[in-house]
Amino acid sequence: MPRLSAAPITLTPEQESDLRGLARAHKTPRKLAERAEMILRSATGREVREIARQLGVWPKTVRHWRRRWLSGQAEVAAAVRLADEPRPGAPATFTPEQVCAIVALACEPPEKNELPLSHWSQSELAREAVRRGIVDSISHGSVGRILKRGRPQTASCARLAHAHAGPSSSRANAPRFARSITRRPRRRGRTFARCRSTK
Repeated sequence: MPRLSAAPITLTPEQESDLRGLARAHKTPRKLAERAEMILRSATGREVREIARQLGVWPKTVRHWRRRWLSGQAEVAAAVRLADEPRPGAPATFTPEQVCAIVALACEPPEKNELPLSHWSQSELAREAVRRGIVDSISHGSVGRILKRGRPQTASCARLAHAHAGPSSSRANAPRFARSITRRPRRRGRTFARCRSTK
């Protein structure tokens, strides 16, 4: 069965000049320069496998960027047509107040919230944070990342911890309590050990 030939690519002088500028410029990201070279070589009539071998990439990579170029609008700049598409499902961002509230929640005993748990899990913390209105939505993975990087946030969490402790707590105790809630939780399986408050 004869091999199907790739659709031909024809470049205008402006497009060729634009692509050559991307492929040769020192400031062009390597991936973008590589894609520009794929299109330039495709326009000379070279086969996909030959281009892939010359550039040290997979043939499917060459096919992908050929399709992207052919499906793009001719008036759009080459750098835009060959740029990465935005990735779906980008991680949500949370305010410092929300982060500190989640860290403080992780230090509360689960039984205080009438939950039949001895230690918090990431999933339970995520559900409780949504139930309390701390966030509209959050995944258990985001909770894990927040707790993992919580250590550098001692100063801001100190104020929140003092507010959670109530008016009876002295201001001097807030930083010490913050140090305890920002300490990385110890794991037991997939659960988090309860934070120990300092006296």
